[in-house]
Amino acid sequence: MKSEVLKGTAIFEPDIHQAPPKSWRNLLIGHPLPTADAPNQTIGKLVGLAVFASDALSSTAYATQEIMVILAAAGSGALGNVFPISLAIVALIIIVSISYEQTIHAYPGGGGAYIVARDNLGELPAQTAGAALLTDYILTVAVSISSGIAQIASAFPGLYPYRVEIAVGMVFLVMLINLRGVKESGITFAIPTYFFVVSMFITVGWGILRFITGNLGTVTNPPAETFPVTIGVITPFLLLHAFSSGTSAMTGIEAISNGITAFKEPRSKNAGITLIWMAGILSTLFLGISFLSGQIRAVPSEAETIISQLTRTIFNGQGPIYLAVIGGTTVILIMAANTAFADFPRLSALQAYDGFLPKQLTFRGSRLVYSWGIVSLAIIASIMIIVFQASVTRLIPLYAIGVFMSFTLSQTGMARRWWKSGHLQPGEQVVEPGSIVTHDHRWKLKMVINGFGAICTLVVMIVFAITKFKDGAWVIVILIPTLVFGFSTIHRHYTRLARKLSLEHYASPAHISRNRVIVLVAGVHRGSLAALTFARTISADVTAVHVSVNPQESQKVRDKWSMFGEGVRLVVLDSPYRLLIEPMMDYIQMLISRRTPNEIITIVVPLFVPSHWWENLLHNQTALLLRFALLFKPGIVIVEVPYQV
Repeated sequence: MKSEVLKGTAIFEPDIHQAPPKSWRNLLIGHPLPTADAPNQTIGKLVGLAVFASDALSSTAYATQEIMVILAAAGSGALGNVFPISLAIVALIIIVSISYEQTIHAYPGGGGAYIVARDNLGELPAQTAGAALLTDYILTVAVSISSGIAQIASAFPGLYPYRVEIAVGMVFLVMLINLRGVKESGITFAIPTYFFVVSMFITVGWGILRFITGNLGTVTNPPAETFPVTIGVITPFLLLHAFSSGTSAMTGIEAISNGITAFKEPRSKNAGITLIWMAGILSTLFLGISFLSGQIRAVPSEAETIISQLTRTIFNGQGPIYLAVIGGTTVILIMAANTAFADFPRLSALQAYDGFLPKQLTFRGSRLVYSWGIVSLAIIASIMIIVFQASVTRLIPLYAIGVFMSFTLSQTGMARRWWKSGHLQPGEQVVEPGSIVTHDHRWKLKMVINGFGAICTLVVMIVFAITKFKDGAWVIVILIPTLVFGFSTIHRHYTRLARKLSLEHYASPAHISRNRVIVLVAGVHRGSLAALTFARTISADVTAVHVSVNPQESQKVRDKWSMFGEGVRLVVLDSPYRLLIEPMMDYIQMLISRRTPNEIITIVVPLFVPSHWWENLLHNQTALLLRFALLFKPGIVIVEVPYQV
């Protein structure tokens, strides 16, 4: 046992080595890990790509289709604009990736847009970024898993009516895997991620080779249910609308900057390299799929995805290779939810540490992951899937506004950071909550890069909000301010609580001159007598109180109390309307009104504890209801005395 004395107070630390108990949870999520094992749960670049890049990489499976869905409104001739629009989106991917690569090195502690905005733009922009990112992660789970189930339904149409149930099941499967820990979930998902990347490169590469040799052909038996022509002409608004839909390919780029702490040392270097890998793979596959989709004359449809049409055209049917590619695509789309499950709990924990979300979100579970955040994400995303019936097209309009809002705030914050850096003298530094700002001789170049990126993403966000407003983007426009208001309300609560609990200018409480103890007696039995025995150990001023709703039963209480009450006075409250709580509360209120200074009132409540949980259903919960009613009475102490039966 360790012991020490601080200012006359002895402090002991008993040597108690507790082994975690075995339970059914161990079978599902693994054995508990000690806190000291946290450094061993970090991941390298290869696993990091599977954990944090699966969201961005998976978007290649549906981004091209979302562009085509919009262009189809002007007829099949408009689909020729898919590749030029994809080129513009890839240019934006490069700009944003360069910006976030700078963020990774400037903020090695992670946090992404939230931390950058907090340190450089202030509380309101930080909470706006937090709300935008949390919303994006929820929608990432809903969209990616819905898209993965759509791939399955393309190969096996009979499963289409059950897509919602399957999608919700997949959400909870990914949740379960993530509860096992970042390292273990990353290793679990690494093989499918690289299988998808390799299979898609083979598909795109073989498709381009067939195009060069002139025998690629066009899609056979295209889906009959295609989107109708509604405008017939190509307009600038249509192109902007298609561009905004295609920017769904950019979701997930910020994920690595939020999860830097999950990487092995040197964290920033490993995270930065992983980001570059991700951007390169994403851009290559996205351009390849968009180019080939135009060459085979694929058509957008809810019945069969573009990836399915492309794969069966390139490989001449639905053979083993087709099934392997569709299987890999399905898995990566479902795994894309893993990125959100890796980042949502980390970001919510950061905001909870700052007092803007419930403190429970900072709790690390038995596997050293933020379990509350993981479970919360699964529940909310499942609700989204059910509400929108697992439709990717209906979910996409809600998707990218939050992403680009966080992009804009992050890059604006970084531009301001470089401006502050440029106005410091060499060797001078400013310590901020998220990082240390020092002089950087390349601050002007970096500020221009981040500033240009902020302008680009701001323009895209505005375009997206306008073009997708009627399709459902209005929900996000309302939701994000609502979340920010909720964050502020939570923060005010924690601030007020901290002020009330603060020991600053604290004077010792006045001495308690009297402790009036009230024992609630429903009947005279072993449980009530155990409560009476306890009450007499804490005060000599004890009163038993019984509420009479049945005169015959009350008489039995009087008779037994005269025998077993040990001389303690009994107060019987008549209740002609058979109420239990109200007469007791009136009596206690009378005592409060007559209370002398420095007097407290202790309510002792006997509590039956049945052997089985279901046996609680066989008893009324009067004691529990009374406890809740008394909690809001100042100067009242409530003590429950359990009696096991």
